[in-house]
Amino acid sequence: MGKGERKKVSNQQGFCFGISQMPLPIIDVSALVVPDASPEAKTATYQAIASACEENGFFYISGHGVPQALVDRMDAAARAFFELPVEKKMEISMARGGRAWRGFFPLHGELTSGKPDNKEGIYFGSEDVDAVESIRPLRGRNLFPTDSVPELGPAVLAYLDVVTTLAHAVMGGIALSLGLAEDYFASSYTRDPTVLFRIFHYPPAREGDGEWGVGEHTDYGLLTLLLQDGNEGLQVHTQQGWIDAPPIKGTFVCNIGDMLDKLTGGLYRSTPHRVRNVSGRERLSFPFFFDPGWDSEVPPLPYSEGGRKRWDGQDLRAFNGTYGKYLLGKVSKVFPQLSDEVALKEPGAGVGSIYD
Repeated sequence: MGKGERKKVSNQQGFCFGISQMPLPIIDVSALVVPDASPEAKTATYQAIASACEENGFFYISGHGVPQALVDRMDAAARAFFELPVEKKMEISMARGGRAWRGFFPLHGELTSGKPDNKEGIYFGSEDVDAVESIRPLRGRNLFPTDSVPELGPAVLAYLDVVTTLAHAVMGGIALSLGLAEDYFASSYTRDPTVLFRIFHYPPAREGDGEWGVGEHTDYGLLTLLLQDGNEGLQVHTQQGWIDAPPIKGTFVCNIGDMLDKLTGGLYRSTPHRVRNVSGRERLSFPFFFDPGWDSEVPPLPYSEGGRKRWDGQDLRAFNGTYGKYLLGKVSKVFPQLSDEVALKEPGAGVGSIYD
């Protein structure tokens, strides 16, 4: 398709959910969200989380308290943005975001394992208007299409606030599931969390083209909360093989990342997943990444016994250093050309240095 020829982005459901098609558990996390939940309800919730994290590292959550009106508002604004001509979208391109690593990238502009993804998207993060980019990359202001889609910015910022609170609550449940105090993460690794948010648009996959919207990968940090529209495409590599994780109205898909894998010595494993839009319609997804603070070191917890071998053979326990160092080593490979252009590195690293 040429510039400005993008099809209308569909929000149709168009998918049936039978019990056999939903192998991932759905966990009601309301006991972690509301302040007056009973101890029994909270115990049942974190026990369910423990089972899900040990089994596949993926589960759905309901009872999360995120207002549907806010979701609808953000979804509508995102669709309006992706229907713009490419030249209008490029007005907030990532090249204009500098080392804050924010903004739009075009179709095939992002790499997974060195291969271009069949998607376009926008990168956001915590809005830090006072950030000095020379101190730390991936920090600063967001780029919003204030002229063409003025409603997107306020919707995204409101969504970030609400889902950050939800992520703290879910991490409280994960802490309890590990036999830790509920505020274990909030008082240490996520006191000042690294919050990253993406909106991805996947065109329909062409029959036989072999292109993936996102290739096989694991997430980098602690926790991902994924909002899907009504179109399927997400697949998860469980112990039983690849399965679909279709959208279920009113839920988020929750999965754990590499740093929680590292903390638990593999007891809670970050699980490979991928996306191919087989719905025949335009698909949007909204992944929210809740990660350790930039300067946090993430040593394995002392009682961790380890779990099954990772899909890529990597031993995360061998990595030493801050989460910021780990994250830079990952994202610099997602947009290698942009990484060089904006000198994405930690202060004190040599010119052009990229962490492995």
